[in-house]
Amino acid sequence: MPRRWGRGSVPSAQQPTTAIFRPSNVIVTPDMLQTTEPDSIGRGATLALRCTMCHGARGMSEANSPNLAGQDSGAIYKQLRDFRSGHRASAVMVPLVQDLNDRDMRDLSLYYAYLPRPRNEDANEIVAAPILVTNGAPMRNIVPCESCHSAGYIRTGTPYLDGQPYAYLRAQLLAFTTNARHNDLSQQMRNIARQMTLEAIDVAARYYASR
Repeated sequence: MPRRWGRGSVPSAQQPTTAIFRPSNVIVTPDMLQTTEPDSIGRGATLALRCTMCHGARGMSEANSPNLAGQDSGAIYKQLRDFRSGHRASAVMVPLVQDLNDRDMRDLSLYYAYLPRPRNEDANEIVAAPILVTNGAPMRNIVPCESCHSAGYIRTGTPYLDGQPYAYLRAQLLAFTTNARHNDLSQQMRNIARQMTLEAIDVAARYYASR
């Protein structure tokens, strides 16, 4: 008997897949981006000139691309490494990172992490944290988003979600549900996103975009 899907669910994400993906080859550690090079941030600023069209002159996007200003340096470095190795797909990013060496990626990460991270000043746009963010959904094996993405505490290599564009956040959650994005170690994000309804994805994306 065919399985019936609940309203707003993402059926394609629940179906078994025969494709095998390598999630990532980057293990982020707290000290991996420590450097004694005095010009790292300056070099990163110069390299970032090629990134302004999508990520803005000061790391704040106007193109529904990720805001990188004040982002965790380990998170940026991991994504750059994954784009370069092919563990994360992107028609835009993959070609751009092919000529970057390891120091280039480290300096870019340190530069963007150095920039101040603006906050949403319009209090009317800020919504209360949904239960999914604060408590998760234990019966569906969904842990609270805040357990990894809390504004007060970020695990090394885990990105800040506050203030990211709604369209980008929603697109990434949907990509995790379908394996289109598969560079999460141990499939932690895919396992969570697959249990989320379309409504839950929308709620989470709108909440973090409002921050």
